Amino acid sequence: MLNNEAEQDGPRRLSSVTAALRLLKLFSEEEPELGISVLSKRMSLAKSTVHRLCAALLAEGMLEQNPDNGRYRLGVQLFTLGGLVRRRFDVTKQALPFLHVLRKQTDETVHLAILDDTSVVYMFNLESEQAIRMRSYIGVRKSACYTAEGHVLLAFSTPDVVSRAIRQGLVAQTPKTNTDTQVFRKALEEVRRDGYAIDDEESEVGMRGIAAPVRDTTGNVVAAIGFGGPAQRLTKKALRAAVPHLIAAADGISATLGYHP
Repeated sequence: MLNNEAEQDGPRRLSSVTAALRLLKLFSEEEPELGISVLSKRMSLAKSTVHRLCAALLAEGMLEQNPDNGRYRLGVQLFTLGGLVRRRFDVTKQALPFLHVLRKQTDETVHLAILDDTSVVYMFNLESEQAIRMRSYIGVRKSACYTAEGHVLLAFSTPDVVSRAIRQGLVAQTPKTNTDTQVFRKALEEVRRDGYAIDDEESEVGMRGIAAPVRDTTGNVVAAIGFGGPAQRLTKKALRAAVPHLIAAADGISATLGYHP
């Protein structure tokens, strides 16, 4: 009898866990706080159900509630768990000295990103000290189709990942975003040939960036490092002039990870 009850309760528990995870994923940089009504609508669940989910996540520190408006936001416990995940990536630790040098050489915002499915996730950043600079936030997720780091990571990914990224991500973000499949694939070929990728205001108007691959001991590309800034300062000539610094930093990190060409 107990076994039967456990078996019947299993799917319900699994469903609750799935719903809780879906709820957490609804929060974003653009919408850091969400109310019960919005969450209920986005999840197609009753408000009472969403309220119970939020209460459970609140109790575990996964959510916090803004006392001024009653809306929910991600809790500190997620930051703690995220820190544990981040420490798994030795590349971040190994990259630090090289990223500091790269920022000093370029005086622009530098960052390190990895590929998660068809998105890039920024694992580390060092902002430029200049007044007008590119903003970069740890944990931010962007489509790999729009950024220099994304282009690098896709260029060295499997064909099925590239195809999936194209299906999901070739949507114009700026007037310069490339939305042509054939042109996009050719651009990835050029990245593989040149060893770096340039974002010429494709993800954000007025901003340019450049990135290069980081390899592990097996030669697989496991991350991308890059830097970016305002287009009026980072002309195409300035970007190409900085390529040797970028490649040297990427190769240096790769060497510390055990990669030897």
